[in-house]
Amino acid sequence: MKKLVLILVIAIFVNGYYNPCFAKNNKVSTKKLEKIEETKDKYEYINMDWWNKFNDPYLVNYIQRAIEYNHNLKIATLSTKEYYQMVKMQFANELPSANAGFAPAYVKLPNTTSSGFQFALPVLANYEIDLFLKNRDKTKSAYKIYEMSLLDERSAYISVAGAVGATYFNIIKLDKNIELQKQIVDERKLIFELMSKRNAQGITSTADMVRANKAYVSAITELTELEKQRDSLLNSFCVLMGESSENADNIERIGYDDINFTGTIPETIESEIIEQRPDYLKAVYNVEKAGIDVRIAKKEFLPSFNIGGLALFNASDIGKMFNTTKMLSAIGGLANVDLFQGGAKIANLKMKKAAYEKVLEHYQQTNLTAIQEINDALLFVKKDNEKLINTLKQKDFETKDNEYFQKKYEKGIISKLDLAQSDENLLTIDKLAVNQQIDCYIDYIGLYKAVGSKL
Repeated sequence: MKKLVLILVIAIFVNGYYNPCFAKNNKVSTKKLEKIEETKDKYEYINMDWWNKFNDPYLVNYIQRAIEYNHNLKIATLSTKEYYQMVKMQFANELPSANAGFAPAYVKLPNTTSSGFQFALPVLANYEIDLFLKNRDKTKSAYKIYEMSLLDERSAYISVAGAVGATYFNIIKLDKNIELQKQIVDERKLIFELMSKRNAQGITSTADMVRANKAYVSAITELTELEKQRDSLLNSFCVLMGESSENADNIERIGYDDINFTGTIPETIESEIIEQRPDYLKAVYNVEKAGIDVRIAKKEFLPSFNIGGLALFNASDIGKMFNTTKMLSAIGGLANVDLFQGGAKIANLKMKKAAYEKVLEHYQQTNLTAIQEINDALLFVKKDNEKLINTLKQKDFETKDNEYFQKKYEKGIISKLDLAQSDENLLTIDKLAVNQQIDCYIDYIGLYKAVGSKL
């Protein structure tokens, strides 16, 4: 009867049990988990050697700062740690477990006058024999999720590095455009003033003077818009590096004329390069995970085997609790199979098979999309470079024309107004060349992202 009371007391205190998990010798799994916990070199994600080809210490420094301080990248890294712990949690299901508790009680049995304290220390152990490797497959499935999170992390780093580079060069482009636009404003102001004088003398019509005034005001408006765009990009640039936009005025950069890109733009790219893209690799791992999940669903139909053990120490004197004469111990096994679950396991298997087919289709689509994005990026690089070459030729022609106008003006053949209009045309073609040159750099960054940074 006392033992029965003690068992009831144990049931009352069951929520206070301590549940340690005892590791077993599993060389393959342990080494694998230790390996994936090693610190990753984030610079390998973004291929810093490629960025060094721009020979710009400011740009390299900003990318390094973004790697260290960008909050989205920190979130991506923390997500990988979260999924790693999920792998460890699932791996724990492959190991034996043990529960221990302490249950003091004051006992008075019915129909007796005797009463007193009783102390019990139950220790329970259980181990599910993974005969069909179902738990092992569940760990593999969780590990695939972890591997995919690493690819998401890598994708985030490439994306942020690309955003830093593109924003940086756009800021340089706006710096140069603002510089040229200020000169255009000065030229249009001069043209308007000359038009006004000629109109006063009856040489130029009022309509021409008004058009010159409109062009002058338009140039001022465009200058204001360029300055607004630059301020906005500077604010965004600070956020990319995890800084307050209040530091926008402290962003240092080289001038447009000092850009010294020494990289080589490839003429062609092998289709196998898509295997380096994080999204492609993630799709591959997702297919592998879906295949494992189907295998797990099939193994759910198989029986499970458990080994359990119990050791119960009890005594009325706590100092004699570990006396083996008062210990109750048992060990046994259990083979269990579900006879009827209303078709839940069959439905689960069909669901996992459907998920596998869906993931396979997603893989095929990812493959096609990756090839398209690489081809598009390479096309943009080539075509924009062709546009730049033609624009530079136009710039050379415009420069020669401007030199002729300068000589004609010095000889008194043309007016100052004609020279000012020629100067404005040259500044306009200069702006176009600047925009197209920076577009080529940004296209190259797009190609860098399309191939997964492995250029």
